[in-house]
Amino acid sequence: MTDLANLQDSALSRIAAAEDADALEALRIEYLGKQGSISALMKTVGKMSPEERQEQAPKIQGARTAVADAIAARKDAFEAQELERKLASERLDLTLPAPGAPKGSVHPVSQVMDELAEIFADLGFSVATGPEIEDDWHNFTALNMAETHPARAMHDTFYFPDRDADGNRMLLRTHTSPVQIRSMMKQGAPIRIIAPGRVYRSDSDATHTPMFHQVEGLVIDRDINLGHLKWTLETFLKAFFERDDIVLRLRPSYFPFTEPSVEVDVGWQDVNGRKVLGGDGDAPGHGWMELLGSGMVNRRVIEFAGLDPDEWQGFAWGLGVDRLAMLKYGMDDLRAFFDGDQRWLDHYGFSPFDQPTLSAGVGAGA
Repeated sequence: MTDLANLQDSALSRIAAAEDADALEALRIEYLGKQGSISALMKTVGKMSPEERQEQAPKIQGARTAVADAIAARKDAFEAQELERKLASERLDLTLPAPGAPKGSVHPVSQVMDELAEIFADLGFSVATGPEIEDDWHNFTALNMAETHPARAMHDTFYFPDRDADGNRMLLRTHTSPVQIRSMMKQGAPIRIIAPGRVYRSDSDATHTPMFHQVEGLVIDRDINLGHLKWTLETFLKAFFERDDIVLRLRPSYFPFTEPSVEVDVGWQDVNGRKVLGGDGDAPGHGWMELLGSGMVNRRVIEFAGLDPDEWQGFAWGLGVDRLAMLKYGMDDLRAFFDGDQRWLDHYGFSPFDQPTLSAGVGAGA
């Protein structure tokens, strides 16, 4: 095995003389690669007789180990030299500010949800939630929406092929109104809640998306009237938009779950090409914007919830959270809310440390 000894000595000498990591890698391939000279000797072991294998295999394996160890040691030496070079040539200026770390932000929809919860908590409301996959009864029937109501059509609603244990069709809820029914059935009356959350409808254009966010409010108590509704909405909108000149106009309308029903318009004016809420809509240069629907809860809805409509009455309202965010913070395209564009999020996002408070202004930190 004189040739093996010579091969090993030659390899160790060349490894020790290697000038850089590239030259060392070339030697590794030459000796230990798939086609390397020592690898070729390793392949011959299987063809040897048992006696020859017992004698020669340990020597070949020893040569392979010696070469591999020498390559590893030389590689460590090169890495140590490179580190020394960097330490000698590079300097860290400790007086410079630390580089900025990536940080997240609060989406405008989440921010507005928090603002709503803060405002209505101050008015004595609690936040109620419910399932996004609803049954036909809670989503339509209990809200006085007949079997022939167009909202039940397949082109308006996302249905599932499944049915619940009672045979009701399952669907993605089209509003958060089922939360009102579930809350009344569970808690009874009196009750004051808001129900924010995701809802789904088969709409998709510049002003609509198949999924959007809605917040609804419900008050059930004795001797409730439309005056209470108007005061509640007016107080809420003044706090949310942080303006004392919010003016409302209530117009008669129709909703199956309220009677009487009213559309709520808000006065606005054009400020540098942007619609800004505030002022009387009939004043010069102003106009009225339809913002939400509301009304006194229909007697049948109260009955469906297991309450006596002769004893209890109340009001309800609902509006889009995404639209509130657009009006307050100046977005002009609803679809951008769901595009996930990092630039948009960086521009419109909120610091997670700026929690909305009434004392500091619920929109502070925008």
